[in-house]
Amino acid sequence: MSIGIIGAGNIGTAFARILARNSIRATIANSRGAASLEALTTELSPWISAGTVENAANADIVLVAVPWGNLPVALSGLPAWNNRIVIDANNPVVMPGYQLAELNGRTSSEVFADLVPGARVVKAFNHLFAKLLEADPAAEGGRRVAFYSGDDIAAKADVAALIDKLGFSGIDLGVLSVGARLAQFPGGPLPGLNLVKFG
Repeated sequence: MSIGIIGAGNIGTAFARILARNSIRATIANSRGAASLEALTTELSPWISAGTVENAANADIVLVAVPWGNLPVALSGLPAWNNRIVIDANNPVVMPGYQLAELNGRTSSEVFADLVPGARVVKAFNHLFAKLLEADPAAEGGRRVAFYSGDDIAAKADVAALIDKLGFSGIDLGVLSVGARLAQFPGGPLPGLNLVKFG
């Protein structure tokens, strides 16, 4: 499956690095254009290439990691998602002060899903700090835990397979309305926990 990354901040960059480390190709894009990603793509060549947001959005699996307030603009005007998998790696943080955005009782992933109509949304890769996410997931004789959740069983299975291929131990938190709330930062109990599974 082809992989796209929208957003080249801490999480998008960390995800690109773990893909490259595992010899998986992907296209990364940001709002500033491919030239701004030259240092990163040189570092991660030949596995990670820069493209437009439209290029990244056309992949089979698309990870989105964009500052919360920028998401509507970042995801506007893109081609139809046509049932492709979109990984929501975002957190509803309002700066300054790391305040929780107003979600009107919904999870951030449910709000996010409205911005990618027709996509199968899976929440993943948002609960670890970027330095931990890009570090070797083999830890103390076990594997670092990566949580994921979603409403589409097949989409979750594909993301779980990717999590496993990247060396993490995936744990399914269930549907978005439950799992996304557990993994959401700020507010959820799971973000920032460096858990390791043995055996």
